[in-house]
Amino acid sequence: MSRGFYEFFAGGGMARAGLGPGWRCLWANDNDRAKCAAYRANWGGEHLLERDVAEVAAADIPGRADLAWASFPCQDLSLAGTRRGMGVGGRTRSSVFWAFWFLIERLAAEGRAPRVIVIENVVGLASARGSEDFAALCNALAGAGYRFDAHVVDAAGFVPQSRPRLFVTAFRGEPPAHLRDAEDARPPALARALARLEEAAPARRALALPPPPGRNLQLADLLSDAGAPPWRGAAAQGAILALMTPRHRARIEAARAEAKATGRRVAGTLYRRMRPDPAGAGTVQRAEVRFDLAGCLRTPAGGSSRQTLVCAEPDGRLRMRLLSAREAARLMGLPDAYRLPDRYTEAYRLAGDGVAAPVARWLAARLLEPLLDHMDAGEGAADVSRRAPAVAPGAAPA
Repeated sequence: MSRGFYEFFAGGGMARAGLGPGWRCLWANDNDRAKCAAYRANWGGEHLLERDVAEVAAADIPGRADLAWASFPCQDLSLAGTRRGMGVGGRTRSSVFWAFWFLIERLAAEGRAPRVIVIENVVGLASARGSEDFAALCNALAGAGYRFDAHVVDAAGFVPQSRPRLFVTAFRGEPPAHLRDAEDARPPALARALARLEEAAPARRALALPPPPGRNLQLADLLSDAGAPPWRGAAAQGAILALMTPRHRARIEAARAEAKATGRRVAGTLYRRMRPDPAGAGTVQRAEVRFDLAGCLRTPAGGSSRQTLVCAEPDGRLRMRLLSAREAARLMGLPDAYRLPDRYTEAYRLAGDGVAAPVARWLAARLLEPLLDHMDAGEGAADVSRRAPAVAPGAAPA
């Protein structure tokens, strides 16, 4: 059965890529020119409305969807952002959530409320402003008649990128028995935020979401020098190494030893970050490297936000360069057939702003489709009951 969905804050359609062929896009929206161009290049423009969500009317949205997916901007909620929260009145970028929610309310007033809603954002949504934003979001869901639950899913279970994200799933009615969970293990910040719920607490239903199946894919498996940025010269590379503490220099040497011993490239990534100065004189810039996973992709707002690839080669060389746009897309689970913007910054930003496609597929398979199947079964039984002829007490059925 094909399921219809709306994709708010669609970007390049990465939730659409993850949901897969069993889902049918009814309508999508974004206001970023480059992202909308990428969306059209990959999916066509028939269902895309390029407009600020605050300027969208319910009449612009067709039909009724099984699912509304909303990955709204996270800059004011993430640890890397300002953490100003989702204030109303346009004071922050993340306040566009309320413009989205206004549309959901209008659709509900017209009898067209989506049956399921997924709200995706950074884990900081659960703790921003003392969890007030999270509680306000949950109260909005409960007030509109939705049950809900929240989970943290890390894309690292599917692709070699550390990318934990918070997913709030809202739905009508009661969940099926096999999805009910007394209380599974949640990260402490999310557990505290859920425990603080007051008005919305009765609407919460704990849903069982199994952990990702694990992955065999490593960062080195995704790399390709074709079309990649140039490798840094010796001087530039030395400057980065000079920013490392002994702990991170030791990681470099361990990777070089592993590459030499195994005869295979060992790949990692590094970010430059501001850290407290041990001498007590403010902060100093540090280069921090890891070889287990790529760090979380970010939008390329500045030099420190661009992730540097570090490769220890079997011949003893250490090489560094920026991740390519295609490598960033692969870290989001996008296939190589996905068409990226021509400009590096736009392509990298598209990837850094998106939802990892395999995570969307996992949620669809493990939560969204079972919830909708359960709703369909309930509606079908109710329909049969309505059509059954009345039988007088004591009379035999016809």
